[in-house]
Amino acid sequence: MRRAGRIVAGLLEHLAGLVRPGTTTKALDEAAAAYLARAGAQPAFLGYRGFPATICVSVNDEVVHGIPGERALREGDLVSLDVGARLEGWYADAATTLPVGAVSPAASRLTEATRRALEAGIAKAVVGNRLSDISHAVQCTVEREGFGVVREFVGHGIGQALHEDPPIPNFGPPHVGPRLAAGMVLAIEPMVTLGGAEVRVLSDGWTAVTRDGSLAAHFEHTVVVTDHGPEVLTTGDTDAQRRPH
Repeated sequence: MRRAGRIVAGLLEHLAGLVRPGTTTKALDEAAAAYLARAGAQPAFLGYRGFPATICVSVNDEVVHGIPGERALREGDLVSLDVGARLEGWYADAATTLPVGAVSPAASRLTEATRRALEAGIAKAVVGNRLSDISHAVQCTVEREGFGVVREFVGHGIGQALHEDPPIPNFGPPHVGPRLAAGMVLAIEPMVTLGGAEVRVLSDGWTAVTRDGSLAAHFEHTVVVTDHGPEVLTTGDTDAQRRPH
């Protein structure tokens, strides 16, 4: 899973270099497919429950599961990239939200708050904590900034399947749920909106958008609970992989 995680981290970095006005979401998907093929990994999402693409590309009010197509990115857009890889039967999953050129101050605040929420959740992935300590940390970080926490979609366990137990909500009271133990691997993924938290799924059966049309952001890492603190698998920065308690 560490190797799969490094591939996912490298893929996100590669795609970030392609995000600019005029790039189509389909071009990002094609670049992702080529990258995974070169790395000797399989796309985790393609064909999963019928999903038709290698990655999810969600723009502006699209929260998650956007299907790549002919849409061209425009200056000022926010684009969320959700990618996953399978390597020798093991999975890794991560997401990031990127500005397309210059974005509004509100979009920047939303993006940074969502990133901080992920960091806060990761910091609670410690042996002996309860699962909801992660959820509560995410919610507090988001709502402190006045943003909305999406409730319909959650993080998840991950390993030899893309989605495993336990589900990891991004909201809830602390100190409930199963205790975290060394060896657990969790995909922690706050999904945050500039407005209300309600979402709806478009007619394609996949793309989830904010019900009020507000901007959304999405960050995710695959994280191992260890006796020495959380270890982030989906980053290429080895100094950042191990987090202190």
